[in-house]
Formats: sequence, C-alpha cells, structure tokens
Amino acid sequence: MKKLSLISLGILASLQLTKAQVISSKKWADMFSYNNVFAMKEDNGKIIAATENGIFYYTIATGEITKLSKANGLHNIGITAFDYNPQTKIGLIGYQDGSMDVVTPKEIKYIVDIPIAAGYNGDKKINHISITGDQAVVSVGYGLSIFNLNNKEFGDSAFFITGGVYQASNEATIFGNKVYSVTDTGLKSHQMNTTFPVYSTWTTEIPGAFKHIDSESELAFSSATAAYVYNNGSPVQLPTTFENIRDVVMTSNNVIVTDNRVYTYGTNGVSQNAVSLGEECNTALTAGGKILGGTVLSGIKDEGNVTYKPSGPYFNYAYNINLFDNNQMLVSTGARLDNYNFPANNLKKPGFYYFNGTEWIYPSFFVNKKINSVNVLDAILSPYNSNEVLFTNYTMFENGVYRMKYNASSKDFELVKYYNLGANPFYRRPVGFATDNQNNLFVSFGFNDGNPSIGIYDKAADDFIIKKLILASDGIQKTVFYENMLWTPLPRSNNFWVYDYKSALNLSDDADYILGTSNGFNGSGGILSVAFDKSGDAWIGTDGGLRIMPNAATEIKNSDPKVEPIVIEQNGLGEELFRESAILQIAVDAGDYKWISIDGGGVYYLSSDGQKTIKHFTKENSPLPTNSVTDIKIDKKTGKVYFVTYNGIVTYQGDVADVTSNFGDVVVYPNPVVYSNFKGKVTIKGLAEKTNIRIVDAAGNVVHSAVARGGYYEWDLNNQKGTRVASGIYFVLMTNEDGSDKATAKIGVVN
Repeated sequence: MKKLSLISLGILASLQLTKAQVISSKKWADMFSYNNVFAMKEDNGKIIAATENGIFYYTIATGEITKLSKANGLHNIGITAFDYNPQTKIGLIGYQDGSMDVVTPKEIKYIVDIPIAAGYNGDKKINHISITGDQAVVSVGYGLSIFNLNNKEFGDSAFFITGGVYQASNEATIFGNKVYSVTDTGLKSHQMNTTFPVYSTWTTEIPGAFKHIDSESELAFSSATAAYVYNNGSPVQLPTTFENIRDVVMTSNNVIVTDNRVYTYGTNGVSQNAVSLGEECNTALTAGGKILGGTVLSGIKDEGNVTYKPSGPYFNYAYNINLFDNNQMLVSTGARLDNYNFPANNLKKPGFYYFNGTEWIYPSFFVNKKINSVNVLDAILSPYNSNEVLFTNYTMFENGVYRMKYNASSKDFELVKYYNLGANPFYRRPVGFATDNQNNLFVSFGFNDGNPSIGIYDKAADDFIIKKLILASDGIQKTVFYENMLWTPLPRSNNFWVYDYKSALNLSDDADYILGTSNGFNGSGGILSVAFDKSGDAWIGTDGGLRIMPNAATEIKNSDPKVEPIVIEQNGLGEELFRESAILQIAVDAGDYKWISIDGGGVYYLSSDGQKTIKHFTKENSPLPTNSVTDIKIDKKTGKVYFVTYNGIVTYQGDVADVTSNFGDVVVYPNPVVYSNFKGKVTIKGLAEKTNIRIVDAAGNVVHSAVARGGYYEWDLNNQKGTRVASGIYFVLMTNEDGSDKATAKIGVVN
C-alpha cells in the first residue's frame, strides 16, 4: 500500500494556495502538541489522526509516525474538523476561521472562499466535515455546504435560518441520496435536489437536541446522553444511558460511541463491548481487532495503555523558551494582559514543559493545580544544580519563585522550595530570570509597592535579597545581563532601568541608571525588550518603535546618555524604522543579524545595521502560527531560530551558525541551479565573519565580486553588469578578512 507520509505524498514539492503562495519549506519545523486527537480515520493499517495544529499518520504494523502541519504543508492552524476517504486518498481539513485544506496525493490546496450566509456575523468555525465518495458536507454555524472534492469547489449551500435567526449544523453526513444534519432542534434531512438550498423545505426527521452523526452501512446519531441507529426511518436507541457522548462513528460492521468509555455495538444495535482507556477521549475506532482512542492528552491510545503520537509539548500554548546544553529546553506558558498588568486568562494554566534532550516532560505538579494559581512567565535550569528548575509564577495569590527537582527515573518534578519574595496577594509578581558570569541569579518582579525590583539570590541564606527601584512603574520585563550590569525594560512606563550591582549581595555600592523621554525615547508609554549585538550596541524595543544605544556599556555611564532611532531611506525621504510599532522581542544571531518581532506584524530579519530587511515572516507567508511572536531564541551553534507564540512553537533553520574569523564547512545550495526549478538566489554559508568573494567562470573571468559579513552570502546569479550569467560551471574563490584562511566552491548553472 502506498504510504501517506509526507515523502511518499510528494507534497513538499507541490504545495499551493489558491493565490499560488507557498508558505513552507524544508527549513521550517514545528514543535506543536499532538496530544489532543479529536478525529481519526483508518486506511489499510494506517491511522490518520487530527489534532489542533496538525495531523499525523500512525502505521500500526511498523509503529512509524509522520506528521503534517503548517511547518511542512498545511496553510493554517486551529484545526476544528477533519475527514478522509481511503478510496480516493483525499483528506479535507477545516479550520477555526472557516478556511480549509484539501490534501491529495499530489498537492495541498487552500480553500478560503467558504460560502457565508448574508447577514451572518457569528463564528466562521467549521464544525464538522463528512466525506462520501467525491463529495463532502461541511457543517458551520449558519448551516451547511456541499463541497466537490474533484474540482475543489463548493456546490449548494443550505443556510439554516428561522425567524431571522441562524441555526448551526452541528454535524452532517450524506447517506443515500439525502443529507442528514444534527442540530439543537432536531435531526434534519433533505434530498440533494434543486430545493436543497431552501431551508423551509428541509424535513425534521426527529425533534430534539442532537450533537453527532455518522454513516456508512447505516446511519447513526446521538444527543449528549443517547445514541441511535436510524434503521429505515425508525430510530433504534442503543441500550446504554450515557453521561456525555463525545463522538459517534459508524463502520461497515459496528457503531462506536465514545463517552467516558468506548462502547461498541453491532449495526443492529446489540451491545458488543465496552472499554475504558483510563482517560478522557474525544473519539475512537477499531483497527486490527483493537479499540484505538483519540485522547485529549495522550494522542492515540490502545487498550493496552500504549500511546502513539509525534514528540511535542503537553499543549500548544507557549510564551517563552530557554535553550540549554545537551539539547535541553524549557517552555513557559504564562501570559499578561496587553498593559502588562494582570495575568491573562488562560484556562489551561499549563505551567512549563521540559525537553530533556530526548522527550518532553510535563510536571504532574501542574495537572490538578487550581485555576488562577499558575501563570509561569519564565523557567530556567538552576545555575547551582542542573537537575533543578526554577520558575516564576506571575499570579495574584501564589506568586513567587518556585524551585523543583527533576527525577529522571520517574520523569517528573517535585517541589523543593517556594520563595514568595515577601509578597502579599497581587504584589511582587515575578517575571523573568537572569544569571551572570559568576552564576549569580537574579529575578525581576513588579508591583513592589508601585516600584520595579530585582531579587538577588543569596545562596547561603537560600533566599532573595530585594533591590527596589524608587520609580513609579509597577510593571517590569525580564532583565538581561550584559557587561556586568542588568538591563531591564519597564513596560508600564517610558523608562529603561540599568542596574550596576557591582558586588551582587552588597546593595550599598550599587548604581542605577534610568533612561526616559529626555534620553531619546519617544513617549510611547512602555519599554518592552532589549538585546545586544556584537558591536556592543543595545537594541531596545518599545511599544512605539525601536531605539539604539551605541556602545551601550560606555554610553550608559555618560552624564546624558542617548538612544536614537534607525532611519532608513524611503523614496528619497528618511523614515524611522518600525515607527509606532510594538517591538515584542529582539534577538541577534551569530552573524550579528537582527530578528525582530512586531506585535501583529510578524518577524523581520534585518541586516546587522538594520538598514536592509532580508526576510519578513508573517502567518500569511510562513508557518508562523500568529503574527504576534512572544519570544525568539537562537541556537548559535546551529543557526536554528525558535519562534514562540500563544498558538505553538515553530523553528526556522537559519543560514548563520556560529561565525568566527575563519571558514567553517562551506555549503552552497541549491547546487546545481536549474532555472526551471528554482528562480531565487544561491546561498553560500559557512563563511568567515568577513569574507572577500570572487566568482569566476571556467575561463577565469571574474563575473561577480562582493564582501560578505556574518557568515553567509546570497548570489542572485547576475554578473557585474546586472544580467544573469550563462549556463556553466562557476568557481567561488574566498578569503577571510586578513587573508589567513581561504575556501573554494563550485556552482553549476543551468538556464
């Protein structure tokens, strides 16, 4: 049987949007959670499972698991509906915003023009999809539509409206020559004929509030507490009283009802089996003689308590990430309201996720924590004990710093100590950690009687010394250690705090430097982020733009230190870069290039001086889950960039890894360059920090020369005159800045 993995489908080479826009490439990968499986289909020993941000394929015989998400083919996140036809090998994915992806063996096509009822202003979420042959019925909040899978177009739509009020189709299916829909007022039906779009001509087969429906050899449907087989127009109630039915699945041989257990019945309604999988399930099916459940928290689970899913964190919700040696990472999930005041409402309250280098670990400490008690904004490995994790809890009632110990045998954490920083409810809410070269530990916290503060860990006392800044600015961001000082944005004021602590535990020799409007900030009302580049310049993000402090460690100690904007030329006029934009995060890679996250504007990749935009990633043109990226981290050894959002984490393999004055492993790609397959620029990476480049043809004529900085270079295949070079072999001759190291490469060009 032909596998449905990404490679055999061949979709990576043929992804397309209705607007002919490719949004993914092999450079992208996801770190999504695949725990919450809400729909499954079986195809000859392979299970296709749908989750919030992607689908995955599990081959029962081999255990192989592959995945498909926005990072490698899909065009959206927030999956709410899914179905698949094993005969045609076509799947249909519905999203929260009403769009769809059609997945075929040849392509993935994005459908954005789902019919919307006139005057409807409600949720566009796709509630359910059911495929029969080459047609699918798509249920939405205002009725349903028929979608043709061959020509990938919508046909008739029925808008369920009575007395000016729209009614949702909860689920629907095609059975025989009729469409059946379950609604909050009954089981509705209509033949697929010319009056199908007229809702007044639909028949109410059975009144009642119904949730689920499916069909194959027979038709089955359910309310929340009762399930039925619809046999020749007469409902046969299944002999079980249910608590809360999650799904009904009809196969050629049986009916499967998922409640707190998974129940199996014959098509005649006779009970066959009832299995508990030990946790909450969304759906279930039978395959290979076994019950497989789609769980809320564990992916696919069989009767033997074995789970199957791609590696990923517990939930998709994420706020920031910290990278450590041996491929370890910690993901925090907290959030604050837009004014950086109270914790944002996140009902899951997930705490943090830990990747130990091999697998993801979720502490049981957070599983049953009460709502409002967990809001983790930062988590780090302890600088004193690599088996311990410290996290900041930015809540109003159990706020403080927590220390936990990791137990490798149980793969869990236990609480070691809680530091409340002397807090009363609502006050002294900690945000983020920093460490210095001597392994001193610092934590920033706000709302200390109306002042921002820093906690300095005293190892001997096993507690924190409090350094309060006398400044009316409740809010605070994570502090950054640079040149023996702590640099701290203050988001609820137009101030930036630099704390020269000198001797960490001696507060008497401290020096504080406070920057404000008079120092060049634009009165935007909040400073949000800071990063330092190789030149020692501070790049400071505000909620109204970007500011630079050249040679920051020296400038901050001047009598009147200044910050300044970056001005770029637009149509002959000077324009301030990112004017009136909220700069959420700034990161600097090994080549001194800047990655900047704009609230609502995606991520910009800039040249080292900020004058050139190299790339601009948004959710529309890339796998970013959203245009508000809350954190960016870079693994400078590999060049991999991590983008963190409230809807999940994706990574991008950057071209700049750890850069030195000498060459690394020089790589040219694509190579050869075949114009019919690739019309972009050729990338050369592994270069020295400053590289002199000459590109010559086979006769030794120089066709292009340049100076590359930051470890990589892109050649547009044009010669010195600006025209494309002819087909042939070209030699790249390279030396570093002082000529002490050199490298060569070859590029084949086929026009």
